[in-house]
Amino acid sequence: MDQYGKILLIAMPFFLLLIFIERTYGYFKGIDHSPIMDSVSSISSGMTNAVKDALGLSISILTYEYMVNHVALFHIKATVLTFVIAFIAIDFYGYWGHRWAHQINFFWNKHAIHHSSEEFNLACALRQPISSFVSLFTFLLLPAALLGIPSTVIAILLPIHLFLQFWYHTRYIGKLGFLEKFMVTPSHHRVHHAINPEYMDKNHGQIFILWDKWFGTFQEELDSVPPVFGITRPAQTWNPIRINFQHLGLLTKDAYHAENWKDKLTIWFKPTGWRPEGFDEKHPVNKIRNVYSFEKYGNQHSELLKYWSVFQLFSTLGLISYLFGNIGTIGLPNIFVVGLFIFLTVYSYTELMDTSKFSVFWEGLRFLFALGILYFYGDWFGMSALIPYSNLILIAYFSLSLVMSSYFVFVEFKIEKNILTYDN
Repeated sequence: MDQYGKILLIAMPFFLLLIFIERTYGYFKGIDHSPIMDSVSSISSGMTNAVKDALGLSISILTYEYMVNHVALFHIKATVLTFVIAFIAIDFYGYWGHRWAHQINFFWNKHAIHHSSEEFNLACALRQPISSFVSLFTFLLLPAALLGIPSTVIAILLPIHLFLQFWYHTRYIGKLGFLEKFMVTPSHHRVHHAINPEYMDKNHGQIFILWDKWFGTFQEELDSVPPVFGITRPAQTWNPIRINFQHLGLLTKDAYHAENWKDKLTIWFKPTGWRPEGFDEKHPVNKIRNVYSFEKYGNQHSELLKYWSVFQLFSTLGLISYLFGNIGTIGLPNIFVVGLFIFLTVYSYTELMDTSKFSVFWEGLRFLFALGILYFYGDWFGMSALIPYSNLILIAYFSLSLVMSSYFVFVEFKIEKNILTYDN
């Protein structure tokens, strides 16, 4: 946990810097592909995923170390060639796991969050799941295990492989010539994120596009078909925690309403989006029918709410940075108390971003939780030793946060609602 937290502490500023550069570039180009609320939601999703991973809230039913210890035909040392072979094996594993996440109803739940943005930018690369508590696809690393590649090599390369998928989530880089033939590029990945019928469920490769070309899932980006981004059952919320479980909720409802046991049991493993016959009429869900004619979610926000959301984002990043930098000293079980508080924080301010009247309830709960922590522990898990008057600073921040949430819910949102009612 401690080592992974330190890695994330280094990686986070790098990702944020690139997101800032992309947004600045778009500003000067006069083309905004990174709306503030969309970016805040995306980065918030990345934060919840990072906290989940840092706290070790995922398990693997079949571990790579177990496989290599039991099925290796021989064992090899960690040389440069070993790392190259392992990287290719990880990318093969990534391709099939990614492809099945798109093609099987149940597995789509853990991946839908990544596609939920109706934009395509570097920030949306951070939309990663918290709903994947169990890893089921480790067996796809069998080729590496048979070769006896050490588990330490796999452990080193897995986060590197993930971080290398960040850069190609952008609309500002065109086709890259020769690289298009064997690597995943921004052009290839724009196709993957698009909901145009021509592009659906294509280009699942993560580093090498060769897998798609070999296994029949490749589609080139067409000049005549500009990609439209999102998911066909739009999330219609900025709250990443709710997005993480939306598809699972729909599957559960459909399984409950299904009239025969076969549908109740098989719906989980049917192709993504499959529903029993007649369910679109009996139990309709919001679905985009024409990808070229739909209204993107949440573009009517006040400037004050936008900038307050950015403030909340960076305040939460500060709390997360403190957690990642001090996991070892905070210790068990206290790190889970901090983790729960961060999840509640993200839930609260993203509900406010959705202009939900219940957001003030969540903020009130967060306020009481924070005061409880300060009262029970005496400070914020040792922060007062590093930052003088940290308790007073935190109390002032949590109080301001509750006041602002109350203002938005009881004043601004009501004024906006009255204006919309008058206009209609």
